[in-house]
Amino acid sequence: MRGFVSRLLLILFILVPIPAFAVNPDEMLKDPALEHRAREISAQLRCMVCQNQSIDDSNADLARDLRVLVRERLTDGDSDGQVLDYVVSRYGEFALLNPRFSAKTVILWVMPIAALLIGILALVIFIRTRPSQRSVAALSAEEKARIDDLLGK
Repeated sequence: MRGFVSRLLLILFILVPIPAFAVNPDEMLKDPALEHRAREISAQLRCMVCQNQSIDDSNADLARDLRVLVRERLTDGDSDGQVLDYVVSRYGEFALLNPRFSAKTVILWVMPIAALLIGILALVIFIRTRPSQRSVAALSAEEKARIDDLLGK
């Protein structure tokens, strides 16, 4: 029993995801408030090499350069918005993990809602137009006689 529990704990320990951030100690700022801001900004920026990771999570050289750039801009006195605007001006809206709502990105924000509404509308139309499953009344004796007459029975 003891061996089973220890093996189970070992398996659970291996399977538990441990967050691994790519920020190196030499990149970190001495001021904890600035470092916190830098981490929040880095979590919003996409790694151009990895594409589905933030620069905070990526080990790519470009991600490291962007993390350093973010920290430099913050120490120079830029606000969070100014840092994000600077990165977007250099790399485009694609650099943001969550794109801003603008004329260029309106389709990204509207399409999921439009697809949901179209699906609901299609479901309503399907339900209303499908043949009913009501039972059909039995033929009367007169109708049966007419059918037999037509069939030549």
